[in-house]
Amino acid sequence: MSTENLPQSPEQQPRKPRVAVVFGGRSSEHGISVVTAGAVLKAIDRTRYDVLPIGISRDGRWALTADDPERMAISERRTPDVAELAESREGAVVLPVDPASREVVYSEPGSVPKALGEVDVVFPVLHGPYGEDGTLQGLLELSGVPYVGSGVLASAVGQDKEYMKRVFDSFGLKVGPYLVVRPREWERERPAARRRIAEFAGEHGWPLFVKPARAGSSIGITKVDDPSGLDEAIEEARRHDPKILVEAALRGREIECGVLEFEDGPRASVPAEIPPPDTHAYYDFEAKYIDSTPGLVPAPLTEEETSRVRRLAVDAFEAASCEGLVRADFFLTEDGEFVINEINTMPGFTPISMYPQMWQASGIAYGELVDRLIQAALRRSTGLR
Repeated sequence: MSTENLPQSPEQQPRKPRVAVVFGGRSSEHGISVVTAGAVLKAIDRTRYDVLPIGISRDGRWALTADDPERMAISERRTPDVAELAESREGAVVLPVDPASREVVYSEPGSVPKALGEVDVVFPVLHGPYGEDGTLQGLLELSGVPYVGSGVLASAVGQDKEYMKRVFDSFGLKVGPYLVVRPREWERERPAARRRIAEFAGEHGWPLFVKPARAGSSIGITKVDDPSGLDEAIEEARRHDPKILVEAALRGREIECGVLEFEDGPRASVPAEIPPPDTHAYYDFEAKYIDSTPGLVPAPLTEEETSRVRRLAVDAFEAASCEGLVRADFFLTEDGEFVINEINTMPGFTPISMYPQMWQASGIAYGELVDRLIQAALRRSTGLR
């Protein structure tokens, strides 16, 4: 007897792909990661996917958290924290270490570990070190679990501004003048480091921007107008990363462009422009996230400039071997040249963030954008590719 037309039993019904949204983390961008996760959780189509929210606390504990996007928003100029969302102060989530199994386990002291089921794909919305920098990506590669976004190498390159600039320069993308102050130099040879920075300022002029080499969201950055503020700026940057960058100020317009991986390869969004904020010295953390300085989408560029920056954004994506998504940030200088400042392999991803806004203006709404990223991750295998 044929069973072709008989109804399937519940056990035979194909299950929905399970997405683990991982957020929080040990970096100084913890709070913004939680905000991003709230937006992603709200947007994921629950008719197509099962969702497992996993928060990483500031001390590195993986916690089972409430699936409650409303509690993950900025409130009273304060970002949320995984500790406020965790279902237990002591319970911990453990990813599989065997590529043959994708089952996630939850354990609490004194209790029998509980299986939470298999995970088909991880959506890591972590920003900064210990999440966006290749460390989490390496763990997921070892576990054999597909994930949204770039792999180990591209994530590491995209996090370390020194090596990012070296890669871009080697591929013919123009970068601005900069120098690196490594931990040993500042700790042991401080007078020599100051002299080197002074020579750099003599060549390129003041102001200079001092920033952590491996941080994002404009955290730890100081605009330094003269030598008197240099030491304080360096110590502020070193609070977030012992390696720092000193960059010359570039006169020009700030232009951003999103890149998204499609089935036939990466494509660029319409670009956006970040106008100088009225109440901030530059586009810093508070201007981005607290006061929500609006960008211009699309950027008021000529057709030729728009075409050129979109091409350069894809070139940057390819140069760093990125996957999934990237936001590429440029300066359009007074002589009409695009200078790449940096890329973000997991850019801010709230609905008011520039990356989703650029794709919204390009015809892809926020929910569809999330779905495309999940589908791109499901198409890829882990391992060498």
